[in-house]
Amino acid sequence: MRNLIMTTAENVLSGGILSPEEALRLAEAKGSDLFLLFAEASRIREKFKGSSASLCSIINAKSGRCPENCAFCAQSSAHSTNAQVYPLVDEEQLVACAKGAEENGARCYGIITSGTGIKPGKELETICSALKRIRQETTIEPSCSLGILDTETAQILKEAGMVTYHHNLETSRSFFHNICTTHDYEEDVQTVRAVKQAGLRICCGGIFGLGENFSHRVEMAETLRELDVDTVPINFLNPVEGTRLENANFLTPMECLKIIALYRFMLPAKSLTVCGGREKNLRELQSWIFLAGASGMMTGNYLTTPGRAPEQDRQMLDDLELTVETCS
Repeated sequence: MRNLIMTTAENVLSGGILSPEEALRLAEAKGSDLFLLFAEASRIREKFKGSSASLCSIINAKSGRCPENCAFCAQSSAHSTNAQVYPLVDEEQLVACAKGAEENGARCYGIITSGTGIKPGKELETICSALKRIRQETTIEPSCSLGILDTETAQILKEAGMVTYHHNLETSRSFFHNICTTHDYEEDVQTVRAVKQAGLRICCGGIFGLGENFSHRVEMAETLRELDVDTVPINFLNPVEGTRLENANFLTPMECLKIIALYRFMLPAKSLTVCGGREKNLRELQSWIFLAGASGMMTGNYLTTPGRAPEQDRQMLDDLELTVETCS
């Protein structure tokens, strides 16, 4: 295994592409070989992404009553949870939260809304107005996550100032039916393509710990590679009471780190951002995400669960001797 890890890393560092079969062999690493896998993933990160870390932050701008039945989601109308329910917040709050994110060192600020998608109308107008002000009043790069999107709406958001669109695939095509049955996987894929067609950056990844195996994880990485996404958010399930996956407990800290390392081998030049669930799933090993190949993380609160104080994340980066990436 040690020779395989080192040989594969050298191939990736020299521009080679990791095959799904090779990725699954690396996923078998354990014990001291696993630490070598992390070290080589870190070396790949340093070559392609340098020694800085990017920070992002989000606002749950519209919460609850989502008609989709995603098994993990506290905001789905198919579940009975304690998640807050409220309409789209006003423009002032969207802008104020962007300024707060900037103060905390975030480069990207995401406006997230629940629901299948967004149509022309008052909500889109409010978001576009906020985007224009965020671009004028901050140095932050705003993004949106508004569900399934077409190219025309993506273009409207781009003209308002949106830099990146976020839309997760959540899991692999072959496992998706276990997680959601209210829309087809291809609709998510087409959203990614529509955003790229509009000339925007795309942030697209998924959630791990849904019951999928490493074959499914590699399959999703292959899809992300084919779609040529820019940033891959890596989320780890934080089970919420009242959801179909409320009793799920599939991940260990070391498996989370193995996922990050494997994705760095498969997607060497992409930004890998660790987001939701890191506190619960990684516990005392949160700082290891960068040693395993991550190049960024979400800071502050998540959609329906609290994160930790941004000051703690900044201290962690200082201790790792990583600089915070700033907006260009």
